[in-house]
Amino acid sequence: MTLADKLLQDFKELPDEKKRQVIDFVEFLRAKQQQELEQMMDSVIAENKEAFLELAK
Repeated sequence: MTLADKLLQDFKELPDEKKRQVIDFVEFLRAKQQQELEQMMDSVIAENKEAFLELAK
């Protein structure tokens, strides 16, 4: 059984309120991951601002 199969099987057995909590948690993790990616990109841009400005010419 794959990890996805196990997760889906366990998810199906939960009551609706618990399913909503699982979905909320997954959405939280995705938002956190997106925020971390954006912070990393902001850092890369800030650290290389002069190079980017030079390339933009």
